Amino acid sequence: MGLKSKIILLAVAPLIVATVIITYLGFQSARDLASQELSIYEFNLVNAKKLALKNHVNIAMSAIRPILEDTALSDVEAQTQVKKILAGLSYEDDGYFFAYEMTGVNLVHPTQPDFVGKNLWDFQDRTGNYLIQGLIRAAQAGGGYHRYIWEKPPQMKQEDKLGYVEAIDRWNWIMGTGLYLDDIYAELAKTKAIMNDNIERSFFTVIVVVVVTVVLVILLGLAINLHEHKLADSRLKELAQRFMRFQVNERRGFSRELHDGINQLLVSCKFRIELAGNKLKRDHDKDVIHQELIKAGELMNQTISEVRQISHNLRPTLLDDLGLDTALKALIDQFMERTGVQVTYRFEVSSTLPDEIEMTVYRLTQESLTNIEKHAQAKHISLQVTQSYRHVVFECLDDGKGFSHKSELTAGIGLINMRERLELIGGDFMLESQRGKGTKIHALLPLEQRA
Repeated sequence: MGLKSKIILLAVAPLIVATVIITYLGFQSARDLASQELSIYEFNLVNAKKLALKNHVNIAMSAIRPILEDTALSDVEAQTQVKKILAGLSYEDDGYFFAYEMTGVNLVHPTQPDFVGKNLWDFQDRTGNYLIQGLIRAAQAGGGYHRYIWEKPPQMKQEDKLGYVEAIDRWNWIMGTGLYLDDIYAELAKTKAIMNDNIERSFFTVIVVVVVTVVLVILLGLAINLHEHKLADSRLKELAQRFMRFQVNERRGFSRELHDGINQLLVSCKFRIELAGNKLKRDHDKDVIHQELIKAGELMNQTISEVRQISHNLRPTLLDDLGLDTALKALIDQFMERTGVQVTYRFEVSSTLPDEIEMTVYRLTQESLTNIEKHAQAKHISLQVTQSYRHVVFECLDDGKGFSHKSELTAGIGLINMRERLELIGGDFMLESQRGKGTKIHALLPLEQRA
């Protein structure tokens, strides 16, 4: 896996992991919240049904109260009328009223008249609940609710039912009604299905958003990488072209120096020697011949000096003979002798440096001192070359007049040369300057060459 792929993976993986965790926590929170809301909704529904049951019983009691309070009627007549009224009362589709004696004998049951007159004290539903005893205890407690299982008309299918009863104290009866809870369960199931559907849709939406985001991040990363590749290729081509022009200019200058300098000196020397030879054949005065030879020797010395200067410009011999430290000291001594500017020099390099690093540091020093001499008007310079774990660090700081315009920071030929020399070996170049506060040149030269 390449470095760029790893970078994209490092960018996408935390996003995916964080999104998965957040989505899972959100999903669980949504489920918990839905469960709590369903519990509250069920509680409110049941309470509403309980209130409705109590109201129905109160209405039925209002219907039979005149009979209960009529002392002119005998108990048998009054009981008959009350049974008739309760048997005839109904509400909604399956609402009816029932009545029992405290002993468990059924008195009124419109949907199952076979129970009338039977003692149901020991009657149990399918869960083992003594439902008649529970209703009687609720009535004896002043009126209350009891939950049990009973057949629901018209299919007579057993369903959960909630009953409410009150006592008829005159005859030790209980009277009440009940409602089936299957409608509540159906409503709760419908609400739960809607909530789950909403949660699932939200979860699916989050997944879609995450997938789209990841795809966009990957595409953006690929686009950036492609753009960076193009920029790098363009920069590399530009650098290669500059390097070729630099080589051509160096060779052109070298050729010019050979032709205009050394070649002319050698031609002049040749003419002097030929002239001395001709004068010798003609038996000229020895002093005249000697003067010609002296002039030829001077031309030879000048030629030798020119050759040395060209050789020094190509690569200083001090670098090969005495090393970088000594070559830099010689360069600094010549600078101080020529300009009178004080230079504080520090060299702390523990290992042998590659040739390209030594040459680059030497040229950086040479170019920096030349720029300071021409432009800075500095009084003091601090120059140091140190070594870290992976780099050689070059730093040159002067107290000259400095400059602040961006064009001045980048347009100088010397600065361009320094920057390109460092780019050729994979180094980093930084220039800081402020008008009136001097200039700082900082460079990092990698000990291991970078592509």
